[in-house]
Amino acid sequence: MTNAPAAAAGTAPEPAGPAPGREPVPPAPKAPVVSASRPEPRLRLRPGVAVTPLLTGLHLRGRGAGVTLEGSRALPALWQLLSDRLAPDRAVRGAGGAQAGAGARADGNTQAGAGAPANARVQADAAAQAGVGIPADAGEAKAGAGAGAQAQAQAQAQAQAQAAENDQADPRVEVALATLTARLREHDLLVEHPDGVELPPWPGSSAAHPAEAVEAIRSARPVVAAPDPEGPLAMSLVRALRRAGASPRVATDARLPGDRAVITADAPSGAVALAVSCDADGGFVTAPGPPDRARSDAAAIATRLGSGTPPWAPSGPVIAQSRSATPATAPSEMPVGAGAPSQTAAAAGTPSRTHVALLAGAAAGRLLAAVADLPDPAAQEDASGTAAAGHAAVLIAGAEPPESTYHPWAAVPRAARWGPDAPPAPDLGEALRRVTALSDPRLGVLDAPLPGDLPQLPASLASCRTPAGLLVAGAVRADLARLEAACRAAELALADGPSAPVVGASPDHARGRALRRAVLDRIGLEAASTASEADRVGAGACADGIGDDVWRSHPQARHWWTVLTERMGRSADLTVRQLGSEEAHSAVIRVRSTPTVTGASPHTVSRAVEATASDAVALAALDAVTRAMAAEHAPDGARHTTLSGAVAPLAAAGVEPAGWADEGWTDAWLASIAAREPALRAALHRLTGMRPRPWRGTGHHPLARALRASGFTVLTGSGGPR
Repeated sequence: MTNAPAAAAGTAPEPAGPAPGREPVPPAPKAPVVSASRPEPRLRLRPGVAVTPLLTGLHLRGRGAGVTLEGSRALPALWQLLSDRLAPDRAVRGAGGAQAGAGARADGNTQAGAGAPANARVQADAAAQAGVGIPADAGEAKAGAGAGAQAQAQAQAQAQAQAAENDQADPRVEVALATLTARLREHDLLVEHPDGVELPPWPGSSAAHPAEAVEAIRSARPVVAAPDPEGPLAMSLVRALRRAGASPRVATDARLPGDRAVITADAPSGAVALAVSCDADGGFVTAPGPPDRARSDAAAIATRLGSGTPPWAPSGPVIAQSRSATPATAPSEMPVGAGAPSQTAAAAGTPSRTHVALLAGAAAGRLLAAVADLPDPAAQEDASGTAAAGHAAVLIAGAEPPESTYHPWAAVPRAARWGPDAPPAPDLGEALRRVTALSDPRLGVLDAPLPGDLPQLPASLASCRTPAGLLVAGAVRADLARLEAACRAAELALADGPSAPVVGASPDHARGRALRRAVLDRIGLEAASTASEADRVGAGACADGIGDDVWRSHPQARHWWTVLTERMGRSADLTVRQLGSEEAHSAVIRVRSTPTVTGASPHTVSRAVEATASDAVALAALDAVTRAMAAEHAPDGARHTTLSGAVAPLAAAGVEPAGWADEGWTDAWLASIAAREPALRAALHRLTGMRPRPWRGTGHHPLARALRASGFTVLTGSGGPR
């Protein structure tokens, strides 16, 4: 739990003499006193920033930030000058040369801001290396073996000489120092704080205004509600809050389970609360929110974590994909403290002392971050960017092995959401980040669509589990296959008899999928039958087919047809039609059974509806290719879905194909389909008369709620096979 306050996460030894089974509570520390007439703030180095001098640069690192500055041998010498200016207290330092606090911890041979101020030799070296001529002080103190009063006098003389030379420094050195300061500010390694006031390690290491944050924490007056106010969890929470500068009190709440506690605190924006649960197996910390939701949120999360059956309730075979119920992201390791009870004691139902302390520290740090208007610790661990969808993040911890990870809670009840639903995803990357949140292994509502051990050539496959069994999706790329699998899996999970909804990552994506499905459902039976050639396409199709010369010149259509018939050795019949007088075309490919080919299925039919004949042939052939791949590598009975042109606007958003790329390149091809998509949707609407509307379904389905909260669109559909 790396985001807890430094004081809260510690497990300092306790004095002897507590009551059996109890641990003493340390007294509340005194908050820094800020005078009403305090001086103006100045730039200071954040607590905990360390620096390593390099041959031609510096490497600095702090809480959640790090930077390497290179390019000049003057940088290490300039740093010695700058670190003295950024030291804690200029007034105290000027009185006798000794600093009231330490600046950056230096590695190697440089002690930055922790000793005597930089002398004239340092400035001369910096000036010389930067190309600036500054004479060294003739009265510079030399290193010797003297001690006592002589050493003190030399140090004071050096400080006075340095102060005088700083006032008369060459302007070019000042420019270099200003540039170095600007780089540090860009990386949030500096903070404005008044002299004479101690900069606290936390929240000084991350707060934009540490004094205001300290005051907000001091005024928070947190209340820890627990069924046993003297139990290990309540006492650990009190200690963690006090070490961070708060003044908590404990209240008894018999309504809470024995392994749970709720912390409520006052914040400038209103009261805020969170719940923490800790048992021998693990625990969790909810996101800060309104006090009236903390208990119900904790109950819902505990129910979800305690359920042995995931929401997607897989009923079919599973492809080996290294799936597990553990978090997919790397967990933050919990250090094991000395004196913790053995695993046997924890297994007996009592959480270890270390485990309780770490969860309490994480809960206190997260609550006080909300009180002090600091970034939520969960945001620092949001590597996949799932917070963009507005989901609350829940810290879930395990006791054996010790681990903790923040997980997005996409299925949070609507009443518990304190923000509006997310807007539609603007591009494919954002849509996939939301799919990641929806398919979280601990709190998700969908199984994660993953390539796993499925082949990725000649096309890409991804699979996931659904209530209807295993689903395999095919596309030209794995990211497109993952999105297609997620949308189709959601449709199968929401299916209510004949009413099958259509799910899309945006309204246009959902409408494109719904209109294509309506046309495909009309021509599906005719295409699969053995009727005459003229009857294979449904109502609205022209009687005349389209010749091969129309689509064979297109690189994508030619490629996928060649892969199917030559590289994979499938025998197939193709029919291409223009739908009415519209700029819309359908392609139907019937793959005949081939006894000599492993996994070949008789009379496999693949269909596509797109704006041009070439696009329709390419996507129908891609469907046939991925069906053949799935037949060879997926278990029997797996469902199949494939890419359609509806996803092209998402895939092309923010992507600029190279000027020399033609439609033989996937990016350029998808961009061309995206440009034709609005006209195609209008044509399909005229052909079908279908006007998709929001899907309501029966009851309040948690998946539908989670999809809408994540910016997905759920529309009514025709419910036919796909």
